[in-house]
Amino acid sequence: MKELIEKINARFEAFKTDAQLLSEKGNKAAGTRARKSSRVLEKLLKEFRNTSMEN
Repeated sequence: MKELIEKINARFEAFKTDAQLLSEKGNKAAGTRARKSSRVLEKLLKEFRNTSMEN
């Protein structure tokens, strides 16, 4: 569970950085990375929800 939380935190930090680059500087590549991070975050959060229900 701790490893999963660390993955979520790391992916969220990457998302936050890329989303900020997109909004402040209009960096389109950062927007693509932010969208990808959001999809990965969605999967990780679903995994967290399932794992937490089992415990």
